[in-house]
Amino acid sequence: MPSIFISGGAAGIGLATAKRFAAEGWTVGVYDVSEEALAAVAAEHPDFITGVLDVRDPEQWSTRLAEFTSHTGGRLDVLDNNAGILVAGPLAEISPDVIKAQVDIDALGVTFGAQAAHPYLKATPKSHLVNIASASAIYGQPGIATYSATKFYVAGLTEALELEWAPDDIRVVSIWPLWANTALADADAKSIKTLGVRITPEQVADKVWESVHPTAADRALSRTSYSVGLQTTLLGNAAKFIPNVLNRTVNKLIAQ
Repeated sequence: MPSIFISGGAAGIGLATAKRFAAEGWTVGVYDVSEEALAAVAAEHPDFITGVLDVRDPEQWSTRLAEFTSHTGGRLDVLDNNAGILVAGPLAEISPDVIKAQVDIDALGVTFGAQAAHPYLKATPKSHLVNIASASAIYGQPGIATYSATKFYVAGLTEALELEWAPDDIRVVSIWPLWANTALADADAKSIKTLGVRITPEQVADKVWESVHPTAADRALSRTSYSVGLQTTLLGNAAKFIPNVLNRTVNKLIAQ
């Protein structure tokens, strides 16, 4: 039975992804920093494997992955690096602790997870590392500058590991949603008001499922990114072809 380990899996996109894969018969591991949220998940889904995970701690990653794979015979088909936080506001007004927390969780946490999962993914044929990126990495977003920057990091990490881990038969991809109907969309960011919240956690979960079942074209083109929703697709494709000054103007109108 294939297996998926999901960080930040007790709510929002992570939980929707857990339900999507469980419905397909996968062994699902839901890991989160919130014990209360995990208890609620375990009560509703006793078939899920759950555990407390602070993604900032490499030792916790090692311990939880070892625990999870003890239920799967060492198999790990997918690590879904989903955990993340967002704090909106002008950079000059955000505390250093908040800045550090976003970088530690949204960038370092993803990296620690990838590193800890590598031996299990390598031991599982045709495995996947899935990193949750964001449309905020298409162009740097004022008002959520630190979060946006961490998602550029996630995009770069994904591309680097796609090359680095290809000889290990590990496919590395990133998922690019715009604002989804989750707690992150409660942020006071101008782009939410401009663009609205038009995608659901279930749509993102469907895209995660699609990404780990690549078509022949996906493999032939070494596809590494999957946009979620029409807005993200249009913005992402436009950014590849329009002049930077126009790209800047579009994003200024969206975010300010």
